Amino acid sequence: MEIIIPIIAAVVGVCAGAGGIFAYNKKKENGGKDKADDLVRKAKREASDIVLNAKKEAAEITEKNQAEENERRKEWKKTENRLAERETTLDSKLDQLEKKSEKLNREEKEIEELKNEIRDIRVRQHEKLEKIAGLSKADARDKLMKMTENDIKQDLVGLITKEQKEIKHDIDEAAQAMLLTAMERMSSEVTADRTITALKLPDDDMKGRIIGKEGRNIQALQRATGVDIMVDDTPGMVVLSSFDPIRRQVARYALERLMKDGRINPASIEESVEKAEKEIEKEVVRAGEDAAREVGVVGIPREILHLLGELKFRTSYGQNVLLHSIEMAHVAGMIAEEIGADKRVAKTAALLHDMGKAVTHKIEGKHADIGAELAKKYGMPDNVVHAIAAHHDDIEPTTPEAIIVKICDAMSAARPGARNISAENFAERMKDLENIATSFPGIDKAYAISAGREIRVIVEPKQIDDLSALKLARDIANKIEATMSYPGVIKVNVIRETRAVEYAK
Repeated sequence: MEIIIPIIAAVVGVCAGAGGIFAYNKKKENGGKDKADDLVRKAKREASDIVLNAKKEAAEITEKNQAEENERRKEWKKTENRLAERETTLDSKLDQLEKKSEKLNREEKEIEELKNEIRDIRVRQHEKLEKIAGLSKADARDKLMKMTENDIKQDLVGLITKEQKEIKHDIDEAAQAMLLTAMERMSSEVTADRTITALKLPDDDMKGRIIGKEGRNIQALQRATGVDIMVDDTPGMVVLSSFDPIRRQVARYALERLMKDGRINPASIEESVEKAEKEIEKEVVRAGEDAAREVGVVGIPREILHLLGELKFRTSYGQNVLLHSIEMAHVAGMIAEEIGADKRVAKTAALLHDMGKAVTHKIEGKHADIGAELAKKYGMPDNVVHAIAAHHDDIEPTTPEAIIVKICDAMSAARPGARNISAENFAERMKDLENIATSFPGIDKAYAISAGREIRVIVEPKQIDDLSALKLARDIANKIEATMSYPGVIKVNVIRETRAVEYAK
C-alpha cells in the first residue's frame, strides 16, 4: 500500500498536466494564448511538486520497511541460536543418560555376581556346619525350635496368665458393677412356699363336722379338690397337703367358706368347691394383669396373661414362680438399660420365661420349650421366643436379651433362701462335681467347696505342666456345663504345685 501512493501521485500530476494542456488548447482556440501559457506553467509546477513529494514519501516508506526487515532478521537469528544451543544440551544429556545406563548395567551384573558368590559361601558354610554338628539342616531347625520353645515356655505361661487375670479382672469389675446396680435397685422378699396349708379350727366341734358321719364329708371334700386333708395331726388345725398349689388354694377357700357357713355336707361341699374354683379363676386373671402392670409390660395377649397368673400358685423348689418372674423382669430391665439392650424385650422375656410351668402337667416336654411354643403360638416377637427357649441352655442364646434372661434366672434362683434344696440333692451334686474332675488324667485330688460354687482340682506336677493346667481347667468347665444342671456359676480352680525336698545330713 505504501509503494502504491507515489504511483498515484505521479498519475495525478500527469492528469493535471494534461488538463493544463487541454485548457491551453481551449484558450488558444478562444484567443486567450497568454493566459493559457500561464495555466500550463502553473500546472507543470504543481505536477512537479506532487511528484517530488511522492518520491520523498516512497523513499521514507522504503527506508522504514528495510529497518523492520532487518529487525526481523535479527530475531530469526537469535531464535536459530537458541534452538542450536538446546539441541546441543539435549545431545549432551542423552550422552550422560547412556553413560549412566551402562554404569547401572555393569553394577547390576556385579551385584548379581556377588549374590551368587554369597549363596555359594552360605551353601559351603551349611555343609561344613552339618559335618561339624553331625545334624542336617532340618534336624538343626527342629532342635533349635525345641530349645526356643523351652526357653520361652515360662514366659508364655506368665504372659497368658497375666492377660487372663487382667481380662477377668476387667470383666468381673464391669459385671459386678452392673449386677450390683441392678440388685441395689431391686429388693424383693425372700420367701419359700410350702406344699402344705394349715387352717385354724374355731372349735373342736368343727373338726367332727368336717369329718362327717363315717368320714363322708372329708372324703367328699378330698374327692372334689384332690387334696389330702389331715385333721388329727395338729391340735386345733386342719392341714391341707398337695403338690398342686391351685388345688390346695381351692380346698382352702372352700373349707373356709364351709366353716364360716357352718353347714357341711356333700352338697354344700360341691357348691363351695365350685365357687372357690371361680374365685381362683378370677384371681389368676387378676394376678397376671397385675404382674404385667407392675413390670410395665403392655400388649401381652390375654391367654398368656392367664398362664402367667397361674404361676402365682406354682412353686419351684419352694420359690413362688410368679414372684420369681416379676423379680427377674425388674432386674432384666435394669441390666438391659445398663448395657444398651432392648429393655422391653428383656423384661417381656424375663416375665414370661417360666410360663411353660403352668401347663407342664398337661403338655409333655421341658418348660422352656413349652413356653417358647406358647409364646410363638400367641404371636410374641421372635426375639422374645428365643430368649424364653434359651434361658436354660437347651439352645445357645444368640441375643443380648436372651443372655440377660439367663443371667437373671440364675441370679434370682441362687439367692440365699430363695429355694429349698434337699440335703440329699446337694450331696449328690457335690459328688458329681468331684467325679467329673477326677475323670481326667493327671488329677491327684478334687474337692467341691463353697456349697458347690467352686471345684478345686490338685494335679500331678510331673504329668500336667502350666500350659496343660490352663487347658485342663477349660475342659473340666466345659464338661460340667455339658453334663450338669445348676444355678449360677461354678468356678474351676486347677492347682499345680511342685515341691523340692532335700535333707542335710
